[in-house]
Amino acid sequence: MPKARLNKGDVVDGFTLVDRVHSGGMAALWEVTHPKHDVPMLMKVPRLHEGEDPAAIVGFEMEQMILPRLSGPHVPRVIASAGFERQPYLVMERIPGESLLPKLRKLPLPIDDVAMIGAQVAIAIDALHRQHVIHLDLKPSNILTRPTGETVLVDFGLSHHEQLPDLMEEEFRLPYGTAPYMAPEQTMGIRTEARSDLFAIGVLMYFFATGERPFGDPQRLKDLRRRIWRDPTPPRAIRKDCPPWLQEVILRCLEVDPDRRYPTAAQLAFDLTHRDGIALTQRAEKLRRDRWTEVFRRRFNPEAQPRFRRKAAEGIAAAPIVAIAVDLSNSDAELTRALHQAVKRILLTLPDTRVVCLNVLRLNRIAPDATLDADGHNKHAQRLAELRHWAAPLGLPEDRLTTTVLEAVSPASALLEYIEVNPVEHVLMGARANSAIRSLLGSVAGEVAAQAPCTVTVVRARGRGAEV
Repeated sequence: MPKARLNKGDVVDGFTLVDRVHSGGMAALWEVTHPKHDVPMLMKVPRLHEGEDPAAIVGFEMEQMILPRLSGPHVPRVIASAGFERQPYLVMERIPGESLLPKLRKLPLPIDDVAMIGAQVAIAIDALHRQHVIHLDLKPSNILTRPTGETVLVDFGLSHHEQLPDLMEEEFRLPYGTAPYMAPEQTMGIRTEARSDLFAIGVLMYFFATGERPFGDPQRLKDLRRRIWRDPTPPRAIRKDCPPWLQEVILRCLEVDPDRRYPTAAQLAFDLTHRDGIALTQRAEKLRRDRWTEVFRRRFNPEAQPRFRRKAAEGIAAAPIVAIAVDLSNSDAELTRALHQAVKRILLTLPDTRVVCLNVLRLNRIAPDATLDADGHNKHAQRLAELRHWAAPLGLPEDRLTTTVLEAVSPASALLEYIEVNPVEHVLMGARANSAIRSLLGSVAGEVAAQAPCTVTVVRARGRGAEV
């Protein structure tokens, strides 16, 4: 089982932890060495300490799915990884260049530097988008530069792959991201808009050009959503030598409606490297924020508010879901075998279906629960490992099988919410020994069967009656 903490000198699958170089909100980065790999490497380890947000675990799963599928100079190369069945980690090449974070001490930057940085980041984002990935967490610390000059993007824990299951969207209702850089549609929970990354580039250029963040650093959701109806102060009102062409580019990136931003990152990069050809609009001439009458209209007139659209998923991400509610406290081998057989029968008739194994980590209604068990293991991570072990006999490839641990006071309510939000076609649940249909009334299975907007099958072990 995974450790809650790793220490200098620990050896994980042959990788020796040399020094911890960073400890973020969702993971720690360690410098590591390995006798078979003679290159600088970093090991990323999710935070599994007491009181950690379960989103750190889910974000790590997302990065493990996405990063190995990416290639090119704009992403770090993956060397090795392991899931929650053991000690989870992701080893990647260490980019020798520094991030953009130190530049914050020198703001505002020269205009040419702002344009150059914006163009280089846009080129990297364009390469990412061409591989069906939206980053969704662009910020100075996640943007590095190779010695050869290429911009490298890191930290894909909040990213969205258009052709893979989006575990962050499936499991959490609140938006995740870095508040100053989040696009308006992200604050509304939409993770499928590629132009959200262009909004973040606009925030980055605004910050580097003026020394101020266009929307501050809001900490509450209602303040975060102010950017939907309240425009930022134009850069030229803060910095007198900001040229109209740069303000035009920045404010176009910061448009609330994604359709009014640049269509692609490639077009943004082109404008920043061909500034003489930029078509100037009234955005370039603005010297003050919009009047309160206009702000009031956008805030309270439904016709004036943007209609954000959720892009349809592709491939396996769009596949219908067969969800299995797995009771890990029930070690009935016959029931487990019956559930496996039921899933396999369904997959014969629905070959493109994705399977999600669900378990609910029940929370105390009154007192806060410990996130570690008596042995110091993270309960959420341990359940994920147990679900993976439970699902192994199904023999499904990793892109068709996901494991999800929901944390909730009410297991039935958590399962129903998951079913209602996601494209679940069929739910399988195991009945305990000697159960009958009438005994399910008032139980988790009974509540789910009564209220779920899809087919629910309660499976019994062979010899204990037919399937319900």
